[in-house]
Order: sequence, then structure tokens, then C-alpha cells
Amino acid sequence: MNNSLYDIPLKKNDGSASRLGDYQGKVLLVVNVASKCGLTPQYEGLEKLYQSKKDQGFEVLGFPANNFREQEPGSDAEIVEFCSVNYDVHFPLFSKISVVGADQHPLYTQLTGSQPEAIGDGPFRERLKGYGIESANTTDVLWNFEKFLIDRHGAVVARFAPDVTADDPRLLDAINTQLAKEA
Repeated sequence: MNNSLYDIPLKKNDGSASRLGDYQGKVLLVVNVASKCGLTPQYEGLEKLYQSKKDQGFEVLGFPANNFREQEPGSDAEIVEFCSVNYDVHFPLFSKISVVGADQHPLYTQLTGSQPEAIGDGPFRERLKGYGIESANTTDVLWNFEKFLIDRHGAVVARFAPDVTADDPRLLDAINTQLAKEA
């Protein structure tokens, strides 16, 4: 068990205190999300994935971040409303955080340190370069909707590029492998 990951203080979207330890024993998919991104429609797939696997001990945890071209400008309340109205999101949403830079949240410091490379990263990185966007540090979160898979014991077991969608076989296989393991 990775106590440091489970013990990092978090704040839910409603302002209440939380930590990943609240989800101990479950398989977690941690995603940095944004409401005004070309990838925002991924909310729909993430919600479907959550609904189809939550009874097996799976959680999607959404962390809004405004790090990439200010694509998450809303307040926590506005984000919840947007997600509810547009995508009927029921998976847990947390308070807006920073996922890169000097003010990077400790959760993301741990996640990127544990899994420095993302599956499927190359093509998306090249696409961003076409828009003049390059990450100075290849271990940093590249863009909105990057995904980290955490096993039932709190270990980060995989990381997926932003354009790896919720129905991508690589992601589904990794989730199903973790769900098949005992807590």
C-alpha cells in the first residue's frame, strides 16, 4: 500500500475534505478534466465506464485543472453544473487544482513521479506540436484528460495519454486486469 498517495489531502468539489484513502480497496482512474477543451466530450465515455464498473470496485475521480490554455475557467460550482447538465456526470469531482508547474498539486507530483510515461503519448504530443504547444518536461501531464490508473493497494500501475478514450482497449484491458485482482 502506498500510504503517501492515499494520505494526500484533497478537497471535493463541494468543499469537503477528502483523500484518495477514502477510496482504498478500489481501482481508481484519476483524470484531470476541463470543460472547454476539444477533449471535453470524453466526460460521456468516462461516465459510461464509471457506471458499467462501479459495482466491481471501480471509481473515476475527476480533477478539474485550468493549466492548458485556460480551458477550465469556471468555479467549482460552475464545473459541477456543466458536468451535470451536459454529461450527467455522477463520478466524484474534486476542487480545481493545478496539475503542472510550480503550483502542481502534491497528488500530481506523486502520480507523474510514479508513472513518468503515458501509454499512447507520442501521437498526441505530435498533434500538439502542430499547434505550437510543447511540454518542457516529458514527464509532465501533457494536456487535459490524461489518465492515471491506481490499483486496489494504492500503486500507480499505468498512465494514459489525453486522447486515449474510455473505450480504448488498452485502457479497458488495464482496468479489467486490476479489477480481476483481489483487494
